[in-house]
Amino acid sequence: MKVVIDEEKCVGAGQCVFAAPEVFDQRDEDGIAVLLDEDPPAELGESVREAARICPALAIELDES
Repeated sequence: MKVVIDEEKCVGAGQCVFAAPEVFDQRDEDGIAVLLDEDPPAELGESVREAARICPALAIELDES
């Protein structure tokens, strides 16, 4: 799985950080999400999918090919 964040869409809600803190964090200055791991291990797949699903701005894209 490859994870991409569209920083232009991100509103800094932080839901991704709560869902998958091993993969997402937020910048201190503006709260925009940052990726800690763009290719997370399979065992984090479900939490990363949840983060993408609950993102209010739909700023997280997943490529599972």
